[in-house]
Amino acid sequence: MLTIDIDTARRFILGKQGLWPGRRWRGIQGVEQAMRAMEYLQLDPLQIIARSQEIQLHSRVLDYSPGLWEQVAYEQRKFFDWGGWLAARPMDELPHWRVIMHRERDGGADIDSRIHNMAGEHAGAIEEVRAILQERGLVSNRDMEGSARLQRYRGSKESTLALYYLWRTGEVMTHHRENFERVYALTQAVAPAHLIYESNEADAERFLIKKEISFFGLARINRTADAFFRGVPFSKAKSILKALLADDEIIEVQVEGWKAVHYALGDEAGLLSDLSAGRVPEAWKPLEKTTTDEVVFLAPLDPVSARGRASGLFGFDYVWEVYKPEHQRRFGYYTLPILWGDRLVARFDARLDRKTRTLHLLGFWLEHKDLGQDEAFAEALAGGFSRFTAFLGAGTLDSSVIEEPLLRRRVSASPE
Repeated sequence: MLTIDIDTARRFILGKQGLWPGRRWRGIQGVEQAMRAMEYLQLDPLQIIARSQEIQLHSRVLDYSPGLWEQVAYEQRKFFDWGGWLAARPMDELPHWRVIMHRERDGGADIDSRIHNMAGEHAGAIEEVRAILQERGLVSNRDMEGSARLQRYRGSKESTLALYYLWRTGEVMTHHRENFERVYALTQAVAPAHLIYESNEADAERFLIKKEISFFGLARINRTADAFFRGVPFSKAKSILKALLADDEIIEVQVEGWKAVHYALGDEAGLLSDLSAGRVPEAWKPLEKTTTDEVVFLAPLDPVSARGRASGLFGFDYVWEVYKPEHQRRFGYYTLPILWGDRLVARFDARLDRKTRTLHLLGFWLEHKDLGQDEAFAEALAGGFSRFTAFLGAGTLDSSVIEEPLLRRRVSASPE
């Protein structure tokens, strides 16, 4: 078993996700590289200042502009979106995911039974939607509204469920998106023909466990709602982990101060050793500034900080409060953590006024007050906001809410 300290664990997890020591990818090719390194790009429709997935890629890819991930996914066909836990996944993984899709169709352990039940509950609508897809080629939920062919069923709601069922069970895929709404097509019209098959079930299960470990960097393989919807086979997890350990495909890692043993991919033992010795992997060296030179803002659903993970990794209490009633919020509706170096040191809430192209800071909070007088942090913060406002297409940043004079002055003076 490998033992590491918390600093090594934090840098390893940040580095695997492409967040430390700085952005190491650029342009549309870099988007593909980042999405592969991340394992999953979780997708969320909510757009306050930008959608979570766009902010995730901005924090990892130089010169990222909104919509580039959709080009890589839907025009280049390098990724496909799928799942009850909605995420973009590499297209070359499709044979493994088709095993899970067909399990959802057929029902069984470690599977969302609601999908299987839909086949009986909406059989007529499913058949009609199949026929419409064959006839039209491309179909969205909006196309189904008022469709004469579906009038004898329960209207557009049932046709929407039918489309969703066909998507979850692998008969159709997302062809592209229009204002984030999926436009569906038959799988044969989207995926390369050589990838439309099911891999061996045992291979698919090992793949899912290893992907879960790689996604977290250091993982416990706990049964959570998200992991369940990612298809992790919990009924077989212990035996699969034992086999992967025996084959050296994964290793056990003890992080000092953490009670539970975690797992990492076996071929990353050398990387962990390098980080423990203070060496930054050559492949991780940033193209431009480090996160010490320029802060990075983390998306609400970024896997390094979302769902309580920020507490154990950074000692930073972070909850996305967008779904909380206003009177229960500690900070704000769309608060983003601020990464400086390898630590989360602050957070801010913001609103983007698209008419005036102004990013309004609604709240700004430091973890430690002395940062308010830190020249290096002030410079890094100004650089982060300058890049972020350009990414959002904002011409003006209203930073009057920042209480610390040094930080407010530097941020206000940052070039647009």
